[in-house]
Amino acid sequence: MWHLYQFPLCPFSRKVRLALAEKGIAHELKRVSPWLQDDDFADLNPAGETPVLVEEAKGIVLIDSTAICEYFEETVDKAPMIPGTSINRAEVRRLVQWFDGKLHHDVVAPLMEERMRKRLVARAAPDTGMLRKAMTAANGHLDYLDYLLDHRRWLAGPALTLADLAAAAQLSVADYLGGLDWRGHKQTADWYAVMKSRPTFRPLLAERMEVIQPPAHYDKVDF
Repeated sequence: MWHLYQFPLCPFSRKVRLALAEKGIAHELKRVSPWLQDDDFADLNPAGETPVLVEEAKGIVLIDSTAICEYFEETVDKAPMIPGTSINRAEVRRLVQWFDGKLHHDVVAPLMEERMRKRLVARAAPDTGMLRKAMTAANGHLDYLDYLLDHRRWLAGPALTLADLAAAAQLSVADYLGGLDWRGHKQTADWYAVMKSRPTFRPLLAERMEVIQPPAHYDKVDF
């Protein structure tokens, strides 16, 4: 049995959970709090970052969300998440890197710092200037998603891919933390509503963090 060491509001953990669910790979969740020193988890990943996927019986330890998703893309034929020609696959990988890199850096990471880590760990008030900057950046990223969806059925082309999972994972965390203004972004809101309605996505939307509660629209498909 695979065991996924993850944190509920880690977007990279969410991406892996979505990929495993889409491919029908059975796994159990093991919660890890990134700010706590856990020697056992550090033995698995000295960087102390989630997600980590472990199959103890086979002695397999997979680290990093992209590496994990690529592993199952190579070993499980069901529900290909990086499909098509070499050009199509390159576009999927480009967008995954964009969402995991730039979207996370500009929007999700500062929201997590200001509205989650400071509250749970530092017991400090958020920096309103940083929040405004992150929410302004979020609007720009939603504009880019609108542009992609003006030209494509899904973010990377005609089929659901890992790019959609990566983007939805990041946006779901930003939305939980109240960092997204969906007004004026109908294309992306419609796409995200479809993502939220998928059976693989519903377990993520049902989870709640201690102390921190999401906006009322967070788990609603019609928002």
